[in-house]
Amino acid sequence: MNTLTAPINANANANANADAGWLNKVPQVTLSFWIIKIMCTTVGETGADYLAVNAGLGQTVTRIGMTTLLIAALFVQLHKKRYTPWIYWLTVVLVSIVGTQITDLFTDGLGVSLYLSTSVFAVLLAIIFAVWYAVEHTLSVHEIFTRRRELFYWSAILCTFALGTAAGDLATEALSLGFTWGLVGFSALIAVAYTAWRLGGNAVLTFWLAYILTRPLGASLGDLLTQAKTYGGLGLGATWTSALFLTVIVVLVAWEQIASNGNVKAPVVQ
Repeated sequence: MNTLTAPINANANANANADAGWLNKVPQVTLSFWIIKIMCTTVGETGADYLAVNAGLGQTVTRIGMTTLLIAALFVQLHKKRYTPWIYWLTVVLVSIVGTQITDLFTDGLGVSLYLSTSVFAVLLAIIFAVWYAVEHTLSVHEIFTRRRELFYWSAILCTFALGTAAGDLATEALSLGFTWGLVGFSALIAVAYTAWRLGGNAVLTFWLAYILTRPLGASLGDLLTQAKTYGGLGLGATWTSALFLTVIVVLVAWEQIASNGNVKAPVVQ
C-alpha cells in the first residue's frame, strides 16, 4: 500500500532523516509482509499456549520470560539504523506472544469480560493513534525513521495484538462463532478493507484496519489448527503448529534478509 499522509514538509523530513543517518525502520507492505504477519499472529497464539501448557512453564513464568525477551529484542531493534528483517520480525513474534499474554491475564487471570477488555484496548489504541498523529502529523508506516516515531509504532503494534486477541476471543467464544466462522468472518473483513483501499479509500486507515484484523484472523487459525476436534479444531496441537509456522517465518525472513543486503534505500517521503 502507498500510504497517504497528512501534508508535511518533505524536504525538512528528508534532511532530518539524512542527518540522523536513519533509514525506514519497517518493511515494505508486500504480500510477503502480510504472510509473515499472519503467521506471527498465529505463533503468538500457539506459542503462548505451548510455553505455558505443553512446556509446563505456566502463565507467570511465560509472561515474565517473554516480556524480558521482548524488551531485549526491542532494544536491539531501536538501535538499528534501518530495517533489519531478522530483528524486526523476531520483535513482532515476541510482541504477538506478549500481547496474547496480556489479554489472557485480563480475561483468565483477573476475570475481566471480553467485552470490557476489547473496549479498553480499542480505546487505548485510539489514544495512541491520536497522540501519534498530533505529534508527528502522520501515521504512515513508510516514514518510521526517527526514534520517537518508532516508539509510537511499537506501542501501537503491541496494542493491536492485545486488541486483536481480545476481539478474536470475543467473536469465537463469547459470541459463539467458533473457530471456522471466526476465520471466515475476519477474512471477509480484511477483504472489505482491501477492497476499500483498491477503490481509493484512505491507505493509512485501511492498512491499520487490516493490520488489526490479521491478529484475530491468525488467532482463529491457530485455535482451529491446535484445538481438539471435540472443541471444533483440527487437533494438530500447539507444538506441531508452532514449529510449522515458525519454520515458514524463518524461511521467509531469511529470504528477506539476504535480499536486503546491499539493497538499502532511503524512504520516499510523501
